Amino acid sequence: MDEGESSYIDYEAFLDPDFSATSFANTLVLATNNPSDTPLDLSTPLSRVLFDVQEIDTHIDTLTTKSALPLLEYTREHAESSGRVLHEVESQVASLTESYKTLEKEVIERYEAAEQVRLTAERLVQTVKLGRAVARCLMLGRQLEVRMSELGGVGSARKEDHRAMVRSADTLLSLRQVFMASRPGEEGEGLDRVNVVNTLKNELVVPGERSIASRAQQVVKEFSMSSLLTSAGQSSASTYTQTEETKSRTTSALVTLYLLSPTPLNASLDSFQPTLLLSALQDYLQTALKSSLASLARSLGTLPTLDRTLLEISARCQNIVALETLLESTKTPSHLLLDEEGATGSPPSDFLQPLLQALDTPSLPSYFWRSLASNLSPRVQDLMHRGGVSARTLRSNKDRVRDAIRECVNRGSQLPGGPLSKGKAFTAGNWEREAAVMAGAIIGQIR
Repeated sequence: MDEGESSYIDYEAFLDPDFSATSFANTLVLATNNPSDTPLDLSTPLSRVLFDVQEIDTHIDTLTTKSALPLLEYTREHAESSGRVLHEVESQVASLTESYKTLEKEVIERYEAAEQVRLTAERLVQTVKLGRAVARCLMLGRQLEVRMSELGGVGSARKEDHRAMVRSADTLLSLRQVFMASRPGEEGEGLDRVNVVNTLKNELVVPGERSIASRAQQVVKEFSMSSLLTSAGQSSASTYTQTEETKSRTTSALVTLYLLSPTPLNASLDSFQPTLLLSALQDYLQTALKSSLASLARSLGTLPTLDRTLLEISARCQNIVALETLLESTKTPSHLLLDEEGATGSPPSDFLQPLLQALDTPSLPSYFWRSLASNLSPRVQDLMHRGGVSARTLRSNKDRVRDAIRECVNRGSQLPGGPLSKGKAFTAGNWEREAAVMAGAIIGQIR
């Protein structure tokens, strides 16, 4: 509609975004009727609306007629422009399609072929890596068989070679290292899916480790250096040879148990706890304590056997003294699975320190006598409560028993007669407190 042409139609109202046909119709009806009239006259507002529609239609026809040529010209120019654009786009699309075909032939097809080669090469590398790991496991498994056969001993025609325990433990550690390196990119990745490796682990490695550890524990259990109970007439050369052999054999067993102890992943040297070693040593001490406690409790009821029993207890304690000296002189070996550079504290330099820390004691003989005394008091008290000849005999001979106990502690707290080590010396005067504790545990209960 031209600016100079007036119209009674309110175009602004119809073009308003908030226009409502319902409100407009309601306003129109109210404007042409009295709300109180019944019925309402709708013909007038309807005629008004139809007239407005006709007026707008006439106006549209007039505008279209006046502007027909400009509209056709505009449409023609727009169509020509679209044709030119389409032509240019089609030529660009054709060029792009040709370039893509060239790219597909020279790059994509070659890339797909190269990707297949890369994938093949990568899988070949993985296969070679896995094959090398399997070969190493089999080689170590064969090495373990040979080293275990070198042990000899019971049931074998060959003399026992206790050092083969350490060699076998080293091989087991190497196998354990391969099995533990199972994360992506590590040497043992995928080994758990290889049947021959699982067979090797289940039929050789696990039973072999159990057998070696059991043998080492048996050696520790049988450790004995005291000559208090040996028969007379044994030559000093034979005693020295036996002492050195026992020392060497036990050292091999201790090192084996240290190496075979469970090792957490990424454990450092200062945080590592040799559980197998500590368990074997604690079992040895507990066996000596239980045997000494039982025999001494019996002998206090039958005093004629007391001297022999105290000699046996002294021998057991001498073995413990010898064991302490041996542990102190045995340095911790290099461990394949421990991070020596990652240690933050001061790692133990020998086998004695971890055991003393586990027992919370300054020395093994002191632990033996104090543990024996603490467990002996209830036994003596029970003996005195039962009364009878045993209690009266013990009461009348308590001075002799006190002296015998002190002599037993002083004798048992010394190194055995055979040479063992150039370590610290044990003298009788160093154990007066332990002797007093032992004597008090017995004499203090006699009333």
